Amino acid sequence: MDNLSPNLPSPEALDSFWMPFTPNRQFKAQPRLLVSANDMHYQSHDGRQILDMTAGIWCSNAGHNRPKIVEAIQKQAAEMDFAPTFNMAHPKVFEFTHKLSKLLPYDLKRVFLTNSGSESADTALKIALAYQRARGMAGKVRLIGRERAYHGVGFGGISVGGIPKNRLFGPLLNGVDHLPHTYQPELGRFIKGEPEHGLDSAEALERIITLHDASTIAAVIVEPVAGSTGVLVPPKGYLKRLREICDKHDILLIFDEVITGFGRLGAAFGADYFGVRPDIMCMAKGITNAAVPMGAVAVSNRIYDTFMQTSETPIELFHGYTYTGHPLACAAGIATLETYAEEGLFARAADMAPYWQEAIHSLKDARHVIDIRNLGLIGGIELEPRAGAATARAMEVFNKAFDAGLLIRVTGDIIAMSPPLILEKSHIDQAVEILRKVLSETE
Repeated sequence: MDNLSPNLPSPEALDSFWMPFTPNRQFKAQPRLLVSANDMHYQSHDGRQILDMTAGIWCSNAGHNRPKIVEAIQKQAAEMDFAPTFNMAHPKVFEFTHKLSKLLPYDLKRVFLTNSGSESADTALKIALAYQRARGMAGKVRLIGRERAYHGVGFGGISVGGIPKNRLFGPLLNGVDHLPHTYQPELGRFIKGEPEHGLDSAEALERIITLHDASTIAAVIVEPVAGSTGVLVPPKGYLKRLREICDKHDILLIFDEVITGFGRLGAAFGADYFGVRPDIMCMAKGITNAAVPMGAVAVSNRIYDTFMQTSETPIELFHGYTYTGHPLACAAGIATLETYAEEGLFARAADMAPYWQEAIHSLKDARHVIDIRNLGLIGGIELEPRAGAATARAMEVFNKAFDAGLLIRVTGDIIAMSPPLILEKSHIDQAVEILRKVLSETE
């Protein structure tokens, strides 16, 4: 790669940015910069087209540089750049949440706005705890997450999360326990869609409840499909069983739909796809097509009404963010929801899912591949780790794929892909061809 490109920042400028989830020293020795984007492609600093098979970071579901969204942001910036939502508001925040509420499933019609998935997770946990207190169940303070789960990087999210390297920050929240993850390779590999076996992993919740007593447990939080940990698809009936157990023991069920929301599975939300009703739902990423940061937490009418009816103070929930309901984010959100609807992108994802499934599973015989998992327009390709060098092989594949014009994500030794919902079959074919070649050239 040409590191002398005039589009590269100076070494001093490169050194000023502490990059997230990145080996900074390695990156700054050989930078990979994206300088523009349109539809399915980024352009690199050295002028190459890069096929985006990750929708940015699971977030640009409608592709890049979409005209309606760009125009809405530009218009709003010229009209009003910022307005607070503490004790006042602006029209677009109500227009956006009303439009969003009509898309939300079941009775999840009350929306609290945040700025990211991490903030959504922490907000959902706080609402769950405050709700239990508001209804006179102050002893319900425990939170149950899941192994290999990702719920952002706030202290609440990493406490209920279950990716070990994300938890290396000293003491976290007390009173947290974890369900086992749903990945059981001993029951089968290269499974297409939802596994037929493994439902017993949901029964672990009964054991945890017996250990701690239901009277102490406020909520269970899970991703409908665990994405950032490497695409772990739940077995058939798993989420419904969690719902049944939570109902039996009067425990809230929270779905973290930051990844599965807004068409990723071929339905508006994972709750729709699986036919399971959560009490609280976290959103972000695709909510604005990632054009402006935003997150949201939707709660059932029952939860919202409890706060309104029991609060002894004018402010029912002492929680919020400076940028809650930012005007530019709301404008982007409105235009994003309209783009999804006008182009039928959720249905398009459902239509493309079978082709996507067969294409990525065609890599079953590719070098180093030991498992493939998929659901909707999500795919995970697991590689055999190098002895004594976990993650090294996948990172080499990531770098080589980028050099070959393909953007993927890696987590551990797993390639994760989540393409924009506007993709064509030719994009899938191109991605599979590049991956097969790169894997064949990787030791």
